[in-house]
Amino acid sequence: MGKSWFQFQQFRVNQDRCAMKISTDAVLLGTLAKAENPSKILDIGTGTGVIALMLAQRFPDAQIEAIEIDADAAAQAEENFRESHFSERLKIIHARIQDLPDLDKFDLIVSNPPFFPAHLKSQDSKRNRALHTDELSFDELIEKVSSLLTEPGKFWVILPPRQMEDLVVLAEKRGLFCCQRIQIRDGHSKPVHRWVCEFTFQKLVKKAEELVLKEEDSKYTGSYSTLLSGFLLGY
Repeated sequence: MGKSWFQFQQFRVNQDRCAMKISTDAVLLGTLAKAENPSKILDIGTGTGVIALMLAQRFPDAQIEAIEIDADAAAQAEENFRESHFSERLKIIHARIQDLPDLDKFDLIVSNPPFFPAHLKSQDSKRNRALHTDELSFDELIEKVSSLLTEPGKFWVILPPRQMEDLVVLAEKRGLFCCQRIQIRDGHSKPVHRWVCEFTFQKLVKKAEELVLKEEDSKYTGSYSTLLSGFLLGY
């Protein structure tokens, strides 16, 4: 998914000015995040805007705001929004999430956040900003989500398992609880490499599911193909 643009069934995403290209993580979050008839959605760290666009397609009555700290990525996301059929319901905000005023509340908040520590940095400053936690720590993320989420709202996030375990601990300190966890494997014999989790203010019985992306012949599994239906070309 590293080319300069990516064509979905109902929209196109240009990504030549973004440090982080469209990834499987983004597509997973865009398909798995759930909420009951959300009227306002927030995408934290939107990058190309692909998750916001997928949610605009899935939730036709929702107004969606997407925040992005990088100027080039924010400009490209805005262009992608403007050229889509959902443009009237999409808004880009070029800012740090920490600086977003607590004026509005959101029924659904999603994030595919940076999770690498500083010592793994490359020479690419834009990529570092997208991948590393310097600009947005997990504690800052949870603090802001807890102030922006409606009482019955849902926060969905994707992270590697160890980092998600850290996030769960921080979230509980602010009254947000993981009530659903979807474990992602590339193949049936592969280790779990991502968790997609739902957090709410209600302490519910935790549900655990598993999603395998590929069969032994490298074809997508039926479960993953069903998720992609309506989004990727050929599904």
